[in-house]
Amino acid sequence: MKFNVGGLDRILRILVGVVLIAFAATGIVGWWGWLGAIPLLTGVVRFCPLYLIAGINTCPLKTKR
Repeated sequence: MKFNVGGLDRILRILVGVVLIAFAATGIVGWWGWLGAIPLLTGVVRFCPLYLIAGINTCPLKTKR
């Protein structure tokens, strides 16, 4: 699998995911805060299926398949 999430994009995804999950766990936001798992997961694995469909690649590294 090729990586298509890199650098600042990855850091922001992980940060937003953790914050949303923390807010949901503490009751600050509703159930939708658990959707923070999506940006967290895509940031950790460095792959976003929507980026693949849209043809976006923020990862400057050339990676093996």
